[in-house]
Amino acid sequence: MSAWGSPAAVEVESRLLRALVVMRIVVLVNAVGLTIYRAGNFHPPVTALVCALVMVGWTGFAVWAYAAPERRTALLVGADLVIALGLLLVTPLVKGPGFHASVPGFWVSGALLACAIHYRWIGGLLAGVMLAVADLALRQEIDQSTYGNAFLLVIGGVVVGYMCESVQQMALERDAAERAAARAEERTRLARAVHDGVLQVLALVQRRGGELGGDAAELGRLAGEQERELRALVRGEQPEWRAQEGMTDLAAALAALETGTVTVSGPASAVELPAHPAGEIVAATRAALDNVRLHVGADARAWVLLQAFPDHVEVSVRDEGAGIPEGRLAEAEKDGRLGIAGSIRGRIVDLGGTAELFTGRMGTEWELIVPRSLDRLDRR
Repeated sequence: MSAWGSPAAVEVESRLLRALVVMRIVVLVNAVGLTIYRAGNFHPPVTALVCALVMVGWTGFAVWAYAAPERRTALLVGADLVIALGLLLVTPLVKGPGFHASVPGFWVSGALLACAIHYRWIGGLLAGVMLAVADLALRQEIDQSTYGNAFLLVIGGVVVGYMCESVQQMALERDAAERAAARAEERTRLARAVHDGVLQVLALVQRRGGELGGDAAELGRLAGEQERELRALVRGEQPEWRAQEGMTDLAAALAALETGTVTVSGPASAVELPAHPAGEIVAATRAALDNVRLHVGADARAWVLLQAFPDHVEVSVRDEGAGIPEGRLAEAEKDGRLGIAGSIRGRIVDLGGTAELFTGRMGTEWELIVPRSLDRLDRR
């Protein structure tokens, strides 16, 4: 089924056609009234009554036929246009070649707008051109008023068709956004339930398995793999960088750092930040993990936790090492080894945030806090 056949697009078309019913009735009353009033211009006068009955009968049928989406076929729309063209073409026969006003007059606008609504701007253009050409071709003399009416038929069909297409497109986009929001809400609800139970158990099994060794280590490794797959499933996306319109999902970007020895935890929903600060936060986190591999060991366990608040985000990076000996950082900075000062603390401070280091016998932990204020985060 094409996008134009979706429920949202069909509903837009139905609403416009219901509005067209009012216009059909108005132009019908006008056309029938003028036909009866000018019956003396018809030869013979009884043809005026026949033409009026045709317009009344077809209007009633069209109102009924267009009401159901399944009846809006090419045959119906084509017949609507043919009836309008037919009443235009019989005008010289019933009123003589020197007529000043066509039999249907503005009544043909009903068929024109039906084509525009159903087939959008292309249908409106084609119907408008056909009606305008037929009207002008029958006249012995074309004045400014006649040309103006023909021009309005063409431009009116295009404008209404384009408007219908635009409104349908907006309805489709709205439905897509609502479906995405519903999916995100369901993922968030599921994530809360999973995070409170299954993920925590898997993380515990992974950690304890590594500590116990042997067969338990293999069990811990499998638990870690399942935990990562389940986190990706809960997020509803692959853990990768995804930037759109200058924004990056920090949760997905940090998830890309997850390995067999690095566990990344965070909200199930996206944590969107401008691309530059998000990249700096990820780079600082990666630098902290590099320090874990360099100073604790390639197989050392590390944990990354992302927390999102309305005014700031917090990222903590913790390892299971023996901590940093007292004075080691000052000595490294004095010797020009600026990995911690520049790669981690410097990046975060430049974003207007803070980077605190806690170390001891239980390991080392970085706590990175960055404000979410756009005027500061966008600073290069």
